[in-house]
Amino acid sequence: MPRHLLLLATIASATIIFAATQTKAGPLADAAARAEQQANSGDVAGAHETLRKAVGDFSQTLPFAIEKAVFVEAAPAGFAMYDPKPDPVFKGGETLVTYVEPVGLTWKEASDKGKLETRFTVDFDILNPKGEVLASQKAFGDFTFKGYQRNQEIYATLRIDVAGAPSGDYVLRYRFNDINSGRSASVDQPFKISGP
Repeated sequence: MPRHLLLLATIASATIIFAATQTKAGPLADAAARAEQQANSGDVAGAHETLRKAVGDFSQTLPFAIEKAVFVEAAPAGFAMYDPKPDPVFKGGETLVTYVEPVGLTWKEASDKGKLETRFTVDFDILNPKGEVLASQKAFGDFTFKGYQRNQEIYATLRIDVAGAPSGDYVLRYRFNDINSGRSASVDQPFKISGP
């Protein structure tokens, strides 16, 4: 067989194998297609609800994780409505304020008829540069969210008072505990306390 025909046969075989192994669209793609049809027919609210439910269902398949943890200037006004601190340097006695977005939370039926509920607690450790724990507290934060859907716009505002700590470099470690699943996720935030 001439070399160019052999090459064409190999490409054709690879194309057939690739096409046969491709998977069909998943639930999110299916929901997006349904939502497009709904929006095109004028059902904008229905399209939005279809997408929201699909993302909520999909989130149940994700591992529990921390998507974002940012030192902020002040308590946020709402989800993704915060002013990040330009650098992680704090004056002696200044409170550390962190905005955190957990993802992959597990929801279960709430005691309120028709509602769903998720709950997580937060532990913290403050470590020195060698990794030694200087201070810690279990479940210093306890958050419960209830609603009629698996809300994905969930955040926590966490405040740590480090008054009296000497100037130097530290690491703030938050450990989030998803109560419904028993899973945990951690995030480290290096910071510095400057002189008085």
